[in-house]
Amino acid sequence: MEIRELPIPRAGAGEVVLNVEYVGVCGSDVHFFESGMRKGKFFDLPFILGHECAGTIVETGPGVTGLRQGDRVCFEPQITCGTCVYCRSGHYNMCPDVQFPSVPPHDGMLRDFVAIPAHLAYKLPDSISTLEGALIEPLAVGLSAASRGGVSLGQSVVILGAGCIGLLTMMACKARGAAKVILCDLFPSRLQKALELGGDTVINAREEDVQARVLELTGGTGADVVFETAGNPRTAAQTSDLVRRCGVVVMVGNINGETPYRFMDLMYKEGEIRTIYRYRNNFETALQMVASGKIDLRRIVSHQFDFQDVQLAFENSLNDRQDVIKAVIKL
Repeated sequence: MEIRELPIPRAGAGEVVLNVEYVGVCGSDVHFFESGMRKGKFFDLPFILGHECAGTIVETGPGVTGLRQGDRVCFEPQITCGTCVYCRSGHYNMCPDVQFPSVPPHDGMLRDFVAIPAHLAYKLPDSISTLEGALIEPLAVGLSAASRGGVSLGQSVVILGAGCIGLLTMMACKARGAAKVILCDLFPSRLQKALELGGDTVINAREEDVQARVLELTGGTGADVVFETAGNPRTAAQTSDLVRRCGVVVMVGNINGETPYRFMDLMYKEGEIRTIYRYRNNFETALQMVASGKIDLRRIVSHQFDFQDVQLAFENSLNDRQDVIKAVIKL
């Protein structure tokens, strides 16, 4: 990582200039940092990472209404065409022409000032800090996962992976009324964090038989909904063993490569597999959940770094995954 000087952008029509205050380190950012590749090809350098962010508006462009200089906002980083069939049907996360900052070739948000479309800036309530605002984006992923799973009052849930997205999915499921949320991971520190944040039971997959333990905890039936958030082929393959008959499996993690899956086992149960891709139409919901106190995002943050220590932030996120639940960079 290098810190370089760039011109301060000006707000164009329909844009605002954001003075970025916090940026979260996402797993996709860490992947690009580690590999320098996207879809098996090296991308051009230099490149700016980061998409989970919040800050203060310092300039508004022509045509912007409802926002003004000094407003604190978070940013939904899906810049879509607005005209394709997916955008017009509300499924704008499927837009084939989306520009997603921090996904090459579109530079990200790890910079002091950046111009963004005003309609993607969400004003933060007074009760939400810009630190929490930077975490609205990953919370939107967790809310999307819980929604796709159809989690409802009294249900049992298993979440494979207790990283940031797994924990946010857990908090979203609890907020929707899930009665029993079971988290599985390899690292005791992550499992302890899951209990602190409201998880009901944890399973150390290194020490316990996950399938046997889940069946024990669910009266032999399996869970109503199983989430794969680890992005691992082995945990993905486990999901058919853990879900009950007529239950739902939601694939959340980024699973690359071949995954052996016993589809017949799921067919015997008439279970469903569903997927999510980012999120849509739920930033306002995420803000309301945090403002109401139903979800406490501050407790997700395990590490904070100053901007000048951005290299260390990424190195720690890459090499100390056991302890780094969520790293945030303060600009």
